[in-house]
Amino acid sequence: MYLGIDIGGTKTLAAVFNDQGEVTEKVRFPTDQDYSKFLGNLERNLADLSVKDFEYCGVGMPASVLDRSRGQGISFGNLPWRNVPMRNDVADLSGCPAVIENDTKLAGLSEATLLKDTYRRVLYVTVSTGVGFAFVADGAIDTNFGDAGGRSLLLEHDGRMMPWEDFASGRAIVERFGKKASEITDDTTWRQISHDLAQGLIMLIPTVQPEVIVVGGSVGTHFEKYGGLLAEELAKYELPLVPLPGLIGARRPEEAVIYGCYELIKQAESGDGSDHR
Repeated sequence: MYLGIDIGGTKTLAAVFNDQGEVTEKVRFPTDQDYSKFLGNLERNLADLSVKDFEYCGVGMPASVLDRSRGQGISFGNLPWRNVPMRNDVADLSGCPAVIENDTKLAGLSEATLLKDTYRRVLYVTVSTGVGFAFVADGAIDTNFGDAGGRSLLLEHDGRMMPWEDFASGRAIVERFGKKASEITDDTTWRQISHDLAQGLIMLIPTVQPEVIVVGGSVGTHFEKYGGLLAEELAKYELPLVPLPGLIGARRPEEAVIYGCYELIKQAESGDGSDHR
C-alpha cells in the first residue's frame, strides 16, 4: 500500500493507494499555518487510517522554491513555512521512504499519464486561488520549469507589468467580477477571463511547444463554459513557426495532485525521477 499527501494552502488530503493506483481510504484536515502544528495534525490523522504500513509516500505541496536533492520546501506561496525538511519529516511520521514535489507539477504528471497514449508533450495549467503550470515530456516532469507558476510570469495588464496570477486567477476573477467561476454564466465575462488566460499561455507555448494544454483547478472544472472561447483567443496570436496545441479540460481537475503523488511514487520505486528522492 502507498500513501499520498496533498498539502494545500487551507486543507490537506491524505489518501491510501493500492498497487493498482486506486484510492482505498482518505482523510482531510485543515492545513495549519504553523508547521509544527501541521505535523502534529498529520500524525494524528495518519493514525486514524486503517492502514499503518506503507511501502512509499508521495507528497505534493504548494512550494514555490524546492530543494529536491535535500527534500526541503524552501518557500511557499500561501503558507508562511520556510526551509522545512518535508521529506524527512513525512518519512518519520509515515514509517516509509518519502518523495516530494511541487503540487502543480504532480497534477500535471497525473493528467499527462492519462494522456500518454495520445500526447508526449503536455503543458498543464491550474487555475484556482492562484495560477500554476507544469510541463511533462515523455512522462517526466520538467523540474526546471516554473515552480512559482503564475507569480513568476510578468505580463502587461491595464498598462503596467504584473504577475499573470494577479489578473487571471480564481481570486482575481472574484475581485474583478464579484462572482466565483461557478456563478458565471455569460459569454461576455468568460471571454474576458479567456483573454486574460491566453496572455500567459501565449508566452508559455513557444517555450515548451506542447502538443496539448490541459486546464485544471477549480476554474478548470468549468472548462466546458469557456474552452471554445479560450481557443478563439489563442488563435489570435498563432505564429507560423509555432503551431497552437490542442486544448482540453483536466479529467480530474480537483484530484489530480493526489493521483500525481501515486505516479511519482511509482517513478521513484522504478528509479526514474532520481532528483526527487
